[in-house]
Amino acid sequence: MLTKFLRQQFVLFIAGIFLVSVLFACQENQITESPTATVSPVTQQTPLTTNSPPVAYPDRELTTSPAQLPKLPYAYNALEKAIDAETMKLHHDRHHATYVNNLNEALQKYPELKNRSVEAMLRDLNNIPEDIRDTVRNNGGGHLNHTIFWQIMSPNGGGQPTGEIAQQINQTFGSFDAFRKQFNEAGGDRFGSGWVWLVRNAQNQLQIVTTANQDSPIMDGLYPIMGNDVWEHAYYLRYQNRRPEYLNNWWNVVNWTEINRRSQAGLQQKV
Repeated sequence: MLTKFLRQQFVLFIAGIFLVSVLFACQENQITESPTATVSPVTQQTPLTTNSPPVAYPDRELTTSPAQLPKLPYAYNALEKAIDAETMKLHHDRHHATYVNNLNEALQKYPELKNRSVEAMLRDLNNIPEDIRDTVRNNGGGHLNHTIFWQIMSPNGGGQPTGEIAQQINQTFGSFDAFRKQFNEAGGDRFGSGWVWLVRNAQNQLQIVTTANQDSPIMDGLYPIMGNDVWEHAYYLRYQNRRPEYLNNWWNVVNWTEINRRSQAGLQQKV
């Protein structure tokens, strides 16, 4: 009887050890596998404006809290050598104002975006909610492009370029006349609505490009130094369908002082 009892106890003891070992092994597997099951792939998010110079102004980007229509730095009739007062009034007060209003209306749906500048959103359009992405692209781009446009014109502008931009234009294009010819041809060849630009690329080289509609060069990692608006609303009241004449006359109001500043700012870009 005693021997049978001891045998039963020994069997139970061995069975207990086995069960404890199994439970302990299961716990080890859960501990080692759990982190793998819960960790998601991490995408590194780099602040898009940290290493980029301001584009809209010398010291700041365009705010969206809310977006605001900038004042013209001169009177409507100040650029009559190239652009009539009525066109300036309609272009600034109606067209540019509409881009600003449309952008603000779109961002009402996503208040969290209002802490981002227009430039930051245009550089990162894929992360803008899809239902407002085209609105931000078109109207944010229009707001930025026109904000630059008003600054690179002046009643006292025109003539030959001066300063470092003159040297860089000569080095890149051979001469100012050759550069102006290429710039005008690019603007004339831009089908439909858009812009013609002198930009600085990622290699710090000057380059002439065109963009469709209100697309900004910063969407392609380019820094806009100067640009001319070739939408019909920019010239149609005076020039009708004579875009080449408008492009030629526009050089009479180009603000080389501001363009020199922008050229130097573009040297700081990191795209």
